[in-house]
Amino acid sequence: MATLKREILVTGAAAPVWQKLRAFDQVHTKVAPGFLTDLRMDKGDRVLTFFNGMVARERLVTLDDDNRRLVYAVVDGQPSHYNAAVQVFPEGSGSRVVWTIDLLPEELAPVIGGMMDAAVETMGKALAA
Repeated sequence: MATLKREILVTGAAAPVWQKLRAFDQVHTKVAPGFLTDLRMDKGDRVLTFFNGMVARERLVTLDDDNRRLVYAVVDGQPSHYNAAVQVFPEGSGSRVVWTIDLLPEELAPVIGGMMDAAVETMGKALAA
């Protein structure tokens, strides 16, 4: 199994950054606008369209306000296993967002890692706004 991890330093405080990240049904506008081009909710899952045309169905697993942690899984897409956690931590006067993905098959890691790198750029700007 591949584990991919990215950290984003954000100038905004942890509480407002978390309010954006916890909005599972608004990630395309509040967290990654442009990287995500569409989102529709279907039976509690979010069906996302990415900038490159890829589509994935994601299911919310955990929404933990006390620990500012959101966990989701891809339930329909290329990976046979995809579980991700996003967590916000106070960092000085700003915050640090830690995004971790566990992924199978491992061969998808370079592609998913590249997409994470592109997303991090967008996320840093959106979360600081």
